[in-house]
Amino acid sequence: MLSFSWADWGIVFLHFMAVSLMAVGGAVTVIPEMHRHLVNQNGWMTEAQFSASIAIAQSAPGPNILVIAMMGWHIGINSAVGLYAQYLWGTIGMVLAMVGVMLPSSLLTYSTAKWVHANQHSAYVLAFKQGLAPIVIGAILATSWIISATNSQFSTDWALWLCTGVTVLLIWKTKIHILLLLLVGTILGALGWI
Repeated sequence: MLSFSWADWGIVFLHFMAVSLMAVGGAVTVIPEMHRHLVNQNGWMTEAQFSASIAIAQSAPGPNILVIAMMGWHIGINSAVGLYAQYLWGTIGMVLAMVGVMLPSSLLTYSTAKWVHANQHSAYVLAFKQGLAPIVIGAILATSWIISATNSQFSTDWALWLCTGVTVLLIWKTKIHILLLLLVGTILGALGWI
């Protein structure tokens, strides 16, 4: 159990607010930063909980932002002892994380969308849109690296790394639907090949 004070909960809330403003391309793009802060720096979550948060959020129907709710939940349950206290603090952690992530980005998105719409044909708006593409791609690649590197070793999990590389190339160079690739990955995993 972690020893958590109200100041710590304030830090959790402020961190998720800051992460919200870095999430260009969605919540998945800030996973490396969240891993650094929540697992490595503060020890608020274990590696297993971090990986489980991502896996549960990605397998559940709904938006990718569910990963934030799962991380808030794990921080909350790690801060309490006893089943009822864990449910209470897990819920509080989940709400704090979600409000922290959603509030700044929602306000920024609303005001920016109004501005971009009013200036949609200007050169600086077009340049800004084109400049975001490499940032999003880099953030997604960093996320893939964090997820893969923390759960495997290349010498023993070469098939997983090969599957990851092939999947990246197929997404990049073809029009194959990502759900089909997820199905193939699921089948390969179920057969024990990766």
